[in-house]
Amino acid sequence: MAYEGILLGMGNPLLDISAVVDEDFLKKYDIKLNNAILAEDKHLPMYEDMANKFDVEYIAGGATQNSIRVAQWMLQIPGATSYMGCIGKDKFGEEMTKNSKLAGVNVHYYEDETAPTGTCAVCVVGGERSLVANLSAANCYKSEHLKRPENWALVEKAKYFYIAGFFLTVSPESIQLVAEHAAAKNKVFMMNLSAPFICEFFRDVQEKVLPYMDYVFGNETEARTFSKVHGWETDNVEEIALKISQWPKAFGTHKRITVITQGADPVVVAEDGKVRLFPVILLPKEKLVDTNGAGDAFVGGFLSQLAQEKPIEECVRAGCYASNVIIQRSGCTYPEKPSFS
Repeated sequence: MAYEGILLGMGNPLLDISAVVDEDFLKKYDIKLNNAILAEDKHLPMYEDMANKFDVEYIAGGATQNSIRVAQWMLQIPGATSYMGCIGKDKFGEEMTKNSKLAGVNVHYYEDETAPTGTCAVCVVGGERSLVANLSAANCYKSEHLKRPENWALVEKAKYFYIAGFFLTVSPESIQLVAEHAAAKNKVFMMNLSAPFICEFFRDVQEKVLPYMDYVFGNETEARTFSKVHGWETDNVEEIALKISQWPKAFGTHKRITVITQGADPVVVAEDGKVRLFPVILLPKEKLVDTNGAGDAFVGGFLSQLAQEKPIEECVRAGCYASNVIIQRSGCTYPEKPSFS
């Protein structure tokens, strides 16, 4: 019972429409690999185009939901995790609810009557991925839903909170409510930089909540963009991680730890004015299926050990294990049981 609802995630639930595409398709829709963007008008026809041209798979996704699902899988404790976000009243929404419940996550979706469930095109070329998200209903989340007694009860119960930076584009008010609760109750609040465009175009809302973040996750591209946006004039990921960890904190909370992944290069962890590097599990190129969800899976693995109060080395090791499993499969999926020990 001690672990029931210990970890709560909030974010944009999206149904991933995943396919191996070709260079021409990327060119046609002006998509760059290893990037994550929000769909513009020019991208809207691509979802159907993709389904017609390529062999597509539908997988319950969205960055935070991926991490929470992976944490739940790693924990193997029913009901240890909860998740909130907005879906539409449609078959994709039903599919998502079914998927998440099967994964053992306690989902409390807000159902929007007017917008369809959000989707994310996952375009894979040579194992590398590019994400184009059409938020639709995910964009309609309201803090009123969070404040409902049955949903706020999940906040009260949780000790660890994780929200991807993408949610800053949807409901900064909800994020702020949870962040302030975590600070007041001495709980652990965590976010992810999530994408270069978040650091660039949502700088103000990101900075507003940054003092509450006890852990900041991200990858090397996002870290470098964060550095550039703040005029730090350094491309050195270790230096940037350290600077983020030393950003002023909200009163009466934990110290901040920054965790930056760098693909096949070591994971950078900055805390207490020091930087440590942890090697990842290297994978032969021929075993790589796709990198979609690798970062989310890393966070999920990390959170599964953090929730059990394991040391940071173990958290990173679990993160590396989980991402290694996920990149050998299509989309953010995993076998029935983890073999992590």
